[in-house]
Amino acid sequence: MSVPFSHFASLDIRTATITAVEDFPEARKPAWKLTLDVGPEIGTLRSSAQITALYTKEDLIGRQVLAVVNFPPKQIGPFVSECLVLGVYGEGDDVILIQPDRTVPNGWPLG
Repeated sequence: MSVPFSHFASLDIRTATITAVEDFPEARKPAWKLTLDVGPEIGTLRSSAQITALYTKEDLIGRQVLAVVNFPPKQIGPFVSECLVLGVYGEGDDVILIQPDRTVPNGWPLG
């Protein structure tokens, strides 16, 4: 299926650093509640991520990732997710986070 490039271009994908990780016991599938620093222009956003199979809290703190920051907030049980942290499905449908291979300032857009 093909989509116009304008659909992709409408996504605001930015670098962000995970600054806090909390348990999310109310989630239907195991997940973490993440707090992300998306730089001075956007600030702090929160996200729910089903990445507990491959990442501990300690693995995630300080990790830079890519996130879509212009989706509308999504209610996930008692939690409101404000952005979508990006990943790919690995073996067993475990999510592997997408991250820059070099550290860049938070908030830089995908180019």
